[in-house]
Amino acid sequence: MGTPLFVPVPGGMELVIILGIAILLFGANKIPKLARSSGQAMGEFKRGREELETEIRDAAAEPESAPETTRGERDDAA
Repeated sequence: MGTPLFVPVPGGMELVIILGIAILLFGANKIPKLARSSGQAMGEFKRGREELETEIRDAAAEPESAPETTRGERDDAA
């Protein structure tokens, strides 16, 4: 038929299984550290994205200052 447009979000039981696997892989002590570092990374990404959007918006707002040549200048160059 085709590929779905979105991936379904895991439900309650799936999240419990994922959490259990994460605890087995990383240990209960490292989970808060991993969550904290993931949050910091997402914040850093968000700041970088906002900064890039601002730069693009500022560049789009600036008028282009292309040098215009007059007809006389074009005739002299030829």
